[in-house]
Amino acid sequence: MTAIRSVVLVGLFSAKDRDHQARLDALDARVTALGGRVVERFVQRRGVSDGGVRLMTAPLSRRFLIGPGKLEALATSCSSRNVDAVVFANELSDYQRRWLSARLGRPVLTAADLDRSVGSLILPAGAQPRADRGRGTRRRPRRR
Repeated sequence: MTAIRSVVLVGLFSAKDRDHQARLDALDARVTALGGRVVERFVQRRGVSDGGVRLMTAPLSRRFLIGPGKLEALATSCSSRNVDAVVFANELSDYQRRWLSARLGRPVLTAADLDRSVGSLILPAGAQPRADRGRGTRRRPRRR
């Protein structure tokens, strides 16, 4: 079992979502109540700029949910601050969770995971990403 002490909060919000800070504050309070400490927050807004408005109908990143620039900033922050986990305000598919966890090198949780935690933020030993996964490009051999 691994205790989570420090986390980074991340959320993707529409420009129409006026209460995104309140949602992050509530998530911050839940992390704190479970014994964690939020060291930083990352917010990706969609539809704020002219370019973002044009992209509102485009699908989100299937892998990462957030944009590549935000992902790089998040990875740098996680590494430099040595955070234990990343908590997303958004729901994530298993696919997104695996990719994000591999890219960030640490467990990725959602608000729903915090609801399941009892008393403290603890991860089972098998829930931690392996450091060697997701960093390189592995290709499957083509079937002929």
